[in-house]
Amino acid sequence: MTDHTANPHIAVLGGGAWGTALACVAAKAGGKETPVTLWAREDSVVESINTQHINAPFLPNITLPAHIRATSDIQQAATADIILAVIPTQHMRASLGPLSAALKKNTPIVICSKGIEKGTGKLLSQVVSEVLPQAEPAILSGPSFAKDVAIGLPTAVTLAARTEELAAYLTNAIGLPTFRPYFSDDLIGAQMGGAIKNVLAIACGIVEGKNLGESARAALTTRGFAEMVRFGQAMGAKAQTIGGLSGLGDLVLTCSSPTSRNMSLGLELGRGKTLEEIMTTRTSVSEGVHTAPILVELAKQKGVDMPIAQAVSDIVTGAQDIDTAITNLLARPFTAEHETITL
Repeated sequence: MTDHTANPHIAVLGGGAWGTALACVAAKAGGKETPVTLWAREDSVVESINTQHINAPFLPNITLPAHIRATSDIQQAATADIILAVIPTQHMRASLGPLSAALKKNTPIVICSKGIEKGTGKLLSQVVSEVLPQAEPAILSGPSFAKDVAIGLPTAVTLAARTEELAAYLTNAIGLPTFRPYFSDDLIGAQMGGAIKNVLAIACGIVEGKNLGESARAALTTRGFAEMVRFGQAMGAKAQTIGGLSGLGDLVLTCSSPTSRNMSLGLELGRGKTLEEIMTTRTSVSEGVHTAPILVELAKQKGVDMPIAQAVSDIVTGAQDIDTAITNLLARPFTAEHETITL
């Protein structure tokens, strides 16, 4: 374990809305004596934060604590005591590589992104362990919108770590009365919910965009949760974790608000836009698009039935149009509800 300094230097990797919101949390939790470094790829983000104390491109109109300092040099984050990794899932491996030489042994790398790596089917904790074997992976996940967190609205999340000691250290470093981390030792479960709910949110957005009604969206969310539990348990997650903040909690939030990038993408798909049309107008990442095909492939390998995830995968890959996918879902045989999940 790295030295648990009273005022740890915290670095946040990723200058999007969520990374900026977490930098705000870290800055407020530590007070003015705690340095917070925010690494961003975009020079416009770095300049905006350092000169105006706002992230104009990704989180406009919210004043950031003055002791957040942005940089485009990732080496300035490498020697931090705690690193929050808020890099898009498919860029995590490449982005973390440059940290290896300067990273202190047992530095906590708190994974704050959600998804599964394309090509390998690996969870982000596995990616971190491969790229930075000297690091100590942890997971921060749960129902949270960046703007809510940045302005201090009450939020609760799961913080998964291998030991309670590490979890306590991290909670003390970033916890606030309005940002409440709940400890778990289930790193797999904490990642499963966040990855799967993005896929299900696309489905719920399609239901909304097609005007299929609130009843249909409630049913889809519930049946999607059954898929989440089945797959999570097959991957080694605890059912209690899937039923907690990082699973059910995140699912409820993401499937009920167009503020969600994934639900809003599904909403536009349901209204008739093509995926290409939607993606070309966005600067933020909708991870569910990348996760759906990987999730379906892993589910097949595990022998887990995930018809909703399959439908989303078929839609985003162009294997089926939306109307056909919906018709096929509705034509599935009737089955018993109580056999689908075990909590």
